[in-house]
Amino acid sequence: MGILSAFTGGFLGFLAAAVCALEHEAAHAFVAARYGFRLDRIDLMPYGAVLSGDLTGMRKKEELCVLCAGPLANLATGLFFVALWWFFPETYPYTELAATMSLALFFVNLLPAYPLDGGRILRLFLYPMCKKATKYVLLAIDFCFAFCVLVYFVYSCAFSPAWTALFFGILLLAGAFGGGRYTRIAFSPKKFSVGVEERRIAVASTLTAGDAVRFLRDDRYLTLLVFEDASFCGEIAEEEFLAALSRGDYDKPLVSLIG
Repeated sequence: MGILSAFTGGFLGFLAAAVCALEHEAAHAFVAARYGFRLDRIDLMPYGAVLSGDLTGMRKKEELCVLCAGPLANLATGLFFVALWWFFPETYPYTELAATMSLALFFVNLLPAYPLDGGRILRLFLYPMCKKATKYVLLAIDFCFAFCVLVYFVYSCAFSPAWTALFFGILLLAGAFGGGRYTRIAFSPKKFSVGVEERRIAVASTLTAGDAVRFLRDDRYLTLLVFEDASFCGEIAEEEFLAALSRGDYDKPLVSLIG
């Protein structure tokens, strides 16, 4: 797509879109890492960028923060350029494209269609109310949006083909049949061969396993020191903590994990 845009005079537009998309996904990854989850793969495609990972065990509030991070990063960038024009009007011709792309990504990602962030947020709120119907509601919304966008593309072919609409329609159709996965951060035992630092965290006994996920790092070995009323209760090694998460014990107090 980059090579094609270079020959058609649209390389700056392609570059701006790619950078804004990477900023969007990096914001998701940064906030997810703060909660102990790693978005470990970014795929750039003609119709957008997709992150991969597994959000199993992440609380609704934390997942909502992760989903909102991308659009808010684009909004902040767009508003930054608008403010820049106010103080330095001469920068407008050079930054208009980046500002337009940033604000476009912000508004488009708020649409309630999967795999856009708006669709993921909608799923987040619909799923607890009606688990079985949520999938079909999201599918219906995706197909409606995709149909409208592709009809617009066909209509535009009579004048000037709107290729962006075609790629966006493909994105919505692809999202209807699956989404990204998220991977929990975990220390790799292979790093023992070269040595690794230990990360020791003192926590209250009332803290749950789900609350403690944010302490995981992929470059440090985690040990949780559990205290109750300033009294030491015991410690939990990383492999014991990960085993509890694998069993789904997210809401169990850490003190109950001490053997």
